[in-house]
Amino acid sequence: MTLSKRLKSSVSNLAQGAVGVAAGLALFFAIAGAPAQALAQAAPAAAAAPAIQGQGPALWVVKDADSTLYLFGSIHVLRPTTGWASPRVNAAFDSASDIWFEITNPDDQAAMMPLIQQYGLSPQAPLSSRLTADELAQLDTAAKTIGASAAQLDPLKPWLAALSLSVAPLVKAGYDPQSGVELALKTRAEAAGKTIHGFETLEDQIGMLATLPDDVQLEFLRETLKDFDQAVVVLDSMVEAWAKGDVEALDEIVVEDMKADAPELYKVLLVDRNTDWADQIQTQLQGSGTAFIAVGAAHLTGDDSVQSILKSRGVAVESVE
Repeated sequence: MTLSKRLKSSVSNLAQGAVGVAAGLALFFAIAGAPAQALAQAAPAAAAAPAIQGQGPALWVVKDADSTLYLFGSIHVLRPTTGWASPRVNAAFDSASDIWFEITNPDDQAAMMPLIQQYGLSPQAPLSSRLTADELAQLDTAAKTIGASAAQLDPLKPWLAALSLSVAPLVKAGYDPQSGVELALKTRAEAAGKTIHGFETLEDQIGMLATLPDDVQLEFLRETLKDFDQAVVVLDSMVEAWAKGDVEALDEIVVEDMKADAPELYKVLLVDRNTDWADQIQTQLQGSGTAFIAVGAAHLTGDDSVQSILKSRGVAVESVE
């Protein structure tokens, strides 16, 4: 798996909100802004969502004498036809008074724009000074798929240009940010008067992308220009495994290659964040009540998952069958 494919998979978990094509694209689509929304609106209406496959996505629970915390791995952007809200997930969600996401506002364009101005622009080092003539031609061709041009993308930092360009093939393939798990659950939570929390802020997540090493950002952009369709291939495989509750397959698709081939990225995007979230979950256990926690599926997968970290600290985590 190339560096850019690993990046796209892991960045999805940040949104998750998107990006990447793994577990979090809400941020991904928010960054893309109006062009992606226009493409989504132009897509044909989707059929009703099908039944879940088997038991549906995996669900875990952490309990003590007076607290019940459900852990659900989400996908931040889905095709409207993907079924995922199984009876056990619905029951767990309905029983909770508090709902936790990675961030509470991945769809907040007003909050996003100042952060893009701060972290996403680099007019003093434009893309035209960093890419070859052939790459600039590819950039212009790719930019046209989101209604832009190479000149308009020129002031962007490589990470932001890559994410913006990666949106188009996903939307054209039928993926819709409005069908992502978090936005659906957030709407239900608000309608039911549940309290909504976030482990991180929008600035935290954008900052993680913006501070990736410069050579990593450029590689991400170059690989994005070479192969737009790969994002769809990776995301399709990930969604199929997730929807069936196949955690082992999800681990192989999303986590293992990044862990072996990009250990620094793996540490920053998964291990460090999982450790922080495990801390916050243990703090929640000191209180009482029932909460439903929905974070990118990659964070609940593998040896360094949130559950594994909790178990290493003596906290019991069980699968909900």
